[in-house]
Amino acid sequence: MSFDPKLLQLYAVTDRAWLGDKTLAWQVEESLKGGATMIQLREKHLDEDTFHEEALELQALCRRYGVPFLINDDVELAVAVNADGVHVGQEDQPVADIRRQVGPDFLIGATAKTLDQALAAQAAGADYLGVGACFPSPTKPNAKGITREALTDICAAVSLPVVAIGGITLQNARQLQGVGMAGLAVISALFAAPDITTAARDLLALSRHLTEGGAP
Repeated sequence: MSFDPKLLQLYAVTDRAWLGDKTLAWQVEESLKGGATMIQLREKHLDEDTFHEEALELQALCRRYGVPFLINDDVELAVAVNADGVHVGQEDQPVADIRRQVGPDFLIGATAKTLDQALAAQAAGADYLGVGACFPSPTKPNAKGITREALTDICAAVSLPVVAIGGITLQNARQLQGVGMAGLAVISALFAAPDITTAARDLLALSRHLTEGGAP
């Protein structure tokens, strides 16, 4: 399908670590108010029924804001709740298998940490790539890092849009200017912020500056 790279400018990946007394839906809506351009629901420890209910709630919320809603790893759940797509890692179901299962209009994002993985995901039918970890990440402390040079090489080698991920903050994201990415994927920089809406606005403005050369 035709995928607009601008959908990756502020890619918000959920994490329950900073909920406090709030709900995930509240946090996600705060990010959408601030301009998040894509939402990925990422859950590792919820039971199946609760995960399904949460996915339905966030899917409806994203529909209201006109923002694509993806689910991490779980293709069956993504299809069941009519999500816009799924994001998979190297250890998850292969992109080619998913593409055969869901058809051409379902978004598939794939994690790539090397040039070979990026090229393979492109050939298999992915719509975009998530490449990282660009910086040390509090949500994935053991994630293998990627150099700025490697990220630049991947962006130059593939025709797919690339979203940079891994420990990205307002303070360090400027180091990625000029690598050729389409946007920033953020977790703690957004959902751990005291004001999620303001953080989203600031991160989106910075991402636009880095990817389009506009005013920060």
